[in-house]
Amino acid sequence: ASDKVERPVKHRLNPVDLRMYVVTDAGCNAKSGRTLLQAVEGAVAGGATVVQIREKDIDGGRYIEEARAIIRLCRPRGIPVIINDRVDVAIAAGADGVHVGQSDIPARLVRQMLGPDKILGVSVKTPAEAAKAQADGADYVGVGAVFPTGTKASSVIGLAGVSQVCESASLPAVAIGGVGTHNAQETIAAGAAGLAVVSAVFAAPDVEAATRQLRQAVDTALELHIAQQQQQHQQQQQQQQAEPVAAVVA
Repeated sequence: ASDKVERPVKHRLNPVDLRMYVVTDAGCNAKSGRTLLQAVEGAVAGGATVVQIREKDIDGGRYIEEARAIIRLCRPRGIPVIINDRVDVAIAAGADGVHVGQSDIPARLVRQMLGPDKILGVSVKTPAEAAKAQADGADYVGVGAVFPTGTKASSVIGLAGVSQVCESASLPAVAIGGVGTHNAQETIAAGAAGLAVVSAVFAAPDVEAATRQLRQAVDTALELHIAQQQQQHQQQQQQQQAEPVAAVVA
């Protein structure tokens, strides 16, 4: 292994609205009798802000066709389409970006292949992984699994783990793994900019309704979190203003 220290990639962040980040799942679609496009249509109608296409068992040519159909649906609505892992498919289909995990193609290489204007997301579990993702040119991190989930075998980091990553990283973070309407508030309070969901919407009988309900929960949680932060900031300012007065009186 080389001891050479890699310099951080010079990169201007591409802004991403991570509030309602949906990740497709072929298994959910098969059980529900939906096509990939039908599933995404429901999510988009319900208020999805990002669509990640995650298809592991599909030929490259068909993958590109499916991706292009979803891009045609999402792009006029300003919703970015992210391809999981497959940089070649993303480039060929003209997708908005790529999301990679720790065992996929290294994020630094993905950034080189994509160029500066495409969105790059990286899955992380620790502050160190988040710092490396930023140095490698990522625009956001996916942090989790927050809670146990049956979608993907993954070690759970909990809300404390989410907080550690969000407090240490300057990149926006989307929380994934067992998140939903029932825990949106506590997950957003931990510092996440939004929730990434799979089965919470795509395993639901009505994808549009499930997405809309979760989007409302996330928006409410974000409003509450911002209000609490503003209140804390005001209290800190009041304390700082009071301290010099107390010192003079003393």
